[in-house]
Amino acid sequence: MIYKVFHQKNFNEVAVRENTDTIFVEADNEREVRKKLADHNYNIEYIEPLSEALLEYEKQKDDFKVENL
Repeated sequence: MIYKVFHQKNFNEVAVRENTDTIFVEADNEREVRKKLADHNYNIEYIEPLSEALLEYEKQKDDFKVENL
């Protein structure tokens, strides 16, 4: 399954909506996503599992890329 992860680049900074980035990660569950991102020092705000319809929508965007972690 593909998950969309909303995060801040620096764990030590306060979360500000304007600084939120997203990445896409393939994993079996949310816990595995968190494990894969543990070394990246991200301040994870939210992890959203993508349905087939939402995944197809995201694939249409130019910046869509599933991270290989």
